[in-house]
Amino acid sequence: MFQLLQIELYKIFRRPRTYISFAAITALIGIIQLGLLRDGTAYVEFMMTNVMQTFSFDGKILNGYLVCYVLLQLLLVHVPLLIALVAADMVSGEANMGTLRLLLTKPFSRTEFLLAKFMASAIYTFLLLVWIAFLALFVSMFMFGTDDMVIQKTNYIVQLPVQDVFWRYTGAFCFAFLAMLTVSALGFFLSLFAENSIGPIVTTMSVIIFFTILSTMSIPLFQKIQPFLFTTHMVNWKEFFDPKVNADNAIIIGSIQKPGRIITSSLVLVAHVVGFVVASIVLFRKKDILS
Repeated sequence: MFQLLQIELYKIFRRPRTYISFAAITALIGIIQLGLLRDGTAYVEFMMTNVMQTFSFDGKILNGYLVCYVLLQLLLVHVPLLIALVAADMVSGEANMGTLRLLLTKPFSRTEFLLAKFMASAIYTFLLLVWIAFLALFVSMFMFGTDDMVIQKTNYIVQLPVQDVFWRYTGAFCFAFLAMLTVSALGFFLSLFAENSIGPIVTTMSVIIFFTILSTMSIPLFQKIQPFLFTTHMVNWKEFFDPKVNADNAIIIGSIQKPGRIITSSLVLVAHVVGFVVASIVLFRKKDILS
């Protein structure tokens, strides 16, 4: 199994298009960071005009922690496309090149073959999230410094003390990896049904867009199925930045207002990952390989 995994990782990282994701992420984060470094103060003042008329803030509102939060809100919507470029090609790419039948003549089972490919796509997803964390969090901390993190919610303002922020990002990135792993598992599952990569990639993104629309529409019929859609739970990394407050409305250090929501969302995402992988194995073991 380990040898299979090494081979699959080699296949992934020898292809130039694999690095498109890393290059695109680097360019996008860099452009946003440079823009905020130049005009970020004016941007923050514009976004928080009403708040600043009522409250005064000491310290730097625009700091590395806030910049990372802004970047995550922008990036995690588009990262699924970059993940689908690899995950949806894992099996269909072999079929397209005509190497699938040859590979299955080797002395390992179809289950081992699929698990090695899925683990390789999961490692790619993990490395992409690590790269995002490095650029969005650590580089932003270097460029903008650190201070209390001020977040404007719909009906209230959250001010997280500087010493209570970093662990929240650790949890948020772990949750984001689980969400992106669900996308990887979906793309991997769909790659079984095609002999070229374009179809599974487009289908993966279409499913995500379709489910996202259903997840955000406040229609009674859709609200009944929303808890079962993985797209409903993918954005719940934000719960790490919503702490509890005491009777004086002061932040309780190290707390999360609704930890049950994070646990529930994590379980739903894990169930989807397991479901997609198990379904892939069951279908692939019965599939007639003709290419």
